[in-house]
Amino acid sequence: MKSKQTISLALASMMAAGLLAGCGSTASSTASSAAESTAASSEAASSEAAAPADTTAAGKVYYLNFKPEQDEAWQALAKTYTEETGVPVTVVTAASGQYETTLMSEMAKSDAPTLFQVNGPVGLANWKDYCYDLTGSKILGDLTSDSYALKDGDATVAIGYVIESYGLITNKTLLEKAGYTTDDIKSFADLKKVAEDITARKDELGFAAFTSAGMDSSSDWRFKTHLANLPIYYEYKADGIGSTDAIKGTYLDNYKQIWDLYITDSTCDPTLLASKTGNDAVAEFVGKKAVFYQNGTWAYNDVKDLGDDNLGMLPIYIGVDGEENQGLCTGSENFWCVNNNSSDADIQATLDFLYWCVTSEAGTSAMADKMGFVIPFKKAKDSTNPLIAIANDYVAAGKTSVDWCFSTMPSEEWKNGVGSALTAYAAGTGDWDGVVTAFVDGWAKEYKLANG
Repeated sequence: MKSKQTISLALASMMAAGLLAGCGSTASSTASSAAESTAASSEAASSEAAAPADTTAAGKVYYLNFKPEQDEAWQALAKTYTEETGVPVTVVTAASGQYETTLMSEMAKSDAPTLFQVNGPVGLANWKDYCYDLTGSKILGDLTSDSYALKDGDATVAIGYVIESYGLITNKTLLEKAGYTTDDIKSFADLKKVAEDITARKDELGFAAFTSAGMDSSSDWRFKTHLANLPIYYEYKADGIGSTDAIKGTYLDNYKQIWDLYITDSTCDPTLLASKTGNDAVAEFVGKKAVFYQNGTWAYNDVKDLGDDNLGMLPIYIGVDGEENQGLCTGSENFWCVNNNSSDADIQATLDFLYWCVTSEAGTSAMADKMGFVIPFKKAKDSTNPLIAIANDYVAAGKTSVDWCFSTMPSEEWKNGVGSALTAYAAGTGDWDGVVTAFVDGWAKEYKLANG
């Protein structure tokens, strides 16, 4: 399983260096509200309760899922497991950008989730007292590397379960119609040249360079978290560090130039971005209104109607020396935690469910084929997601994957401050100095608040 191994090795090396862990809110056009998912799950649970139960089955599972785009697949997998074992599995999916809020609400209930997730060390700090020690568990033993586990002292309290990559998803057919191929874009200068040429011929071509950089909550995480990762990554790399209490903003001019390109060479006027959603961006891309769409391998189901042969993926270039050797941004922001306040029966049922997900034919097939996941477990199947194949190609070609450093962002409030400043700048009601202030001064303030 060469393709899976190449990207797993890249992640292992990054995590070993202490630079990689996940962060932010992942979402897509298929995002459903927690209320809708709860209703669907309750309905499923009722029908599952009527299924013939295994007399040896005990306990139940309640999974609070972080990824809205995989809600349907998780509901189906839960149903399959219940049919096989008789163990009730309820999956509730938090709305886009609302996971932490939903988790706090659900954990306060008497029937709290038995399975939840954190986005890395920063997220773990808030929930470590609720995390069951997974040391000695079968699922921990099935990890391909202990680099994918998060510890609290000697206890293993969270396990990474999916490796993902993001960049600029590209409609190769439209790019070729404009007279270019992905091989023509190896740097920010190349990307700027192509984008500005497309913009100059926008009416003639019938499409724009970029989809709308929506700053609605269903979309803003792509820029206040995922795009903001690039200047953080390069600053950390230059300074030889893995985190900081005071970001310097060394590469914020680079952040500005890629943001400027996104908002000026796109499908809409920058003043409209505050109300543009993730759904808008997907519709524009699938509707062949734009060549480039910043998102990740998890978004494949949203864009697959374009046809696999038409899909490409480019690194996000921001104009840093040596970026021609850059690959995609690769990492994980998804770590499973088992609630240690659950009953012994529910804890064991949850551990059994997780092990089945990553070892059984039904589980590994669903995670690879339906969810498009690369999972770091010994019995994992190669994903059929072509965007993952592209990510693997970059690794195989010797390109350096960009670490997911955004797990070190000091708080959600910091991200919101940066997002608001980006929106104001795009609308013309604020200047870039406001973005710099939110990024640098906001970081120091929020770090101090979070760390006493």
